[in-house]
Amino acid sequence: MAQTVLSEMGFDAWVALASADPEAFETRRKQLIDQVIQKASRPEQRHRLRCLQWRIDMERRRARTPMAACLRIYRMMWDSVLGEHGMVETFQNPPPARKPRGSAQVISLHSGRTRPCRTS
Repeated sequence: MAQTVLSEMGFDAWVALASADPEAFETRRKQLIDQVIQKASRPEQRHRLRCLQWRIDMERRRARTPMAACLRIYRMMWDSVLGEHGMVETFQNPPPARKPRGSAQVISLHSGRTRPCRTS
């Protein structure tokens, strides 16, 4: 199995970096998060991941301690699963299936003649 970005540094290395150089730890953490977000296949996914990371960062800032930040993020996760419009509710009450779009005939707006392009 190929080594992933996440496994380049082990847990102990992260702990050591956080203890020795908190600024370098934060820089590396942000780089790693950005790399993971960039690997999302669709632009919409990348946008949603950036929005989620922004929310996580705001919860971390609002918390007084690292443990409080952890608990805030934990609560946020469970709200997304069990809360209003969460995963459980979505599975229990799925949105109605979309009807396939009908086909349409495309008509030409030109008479078949082509006009030469003016170069001046």
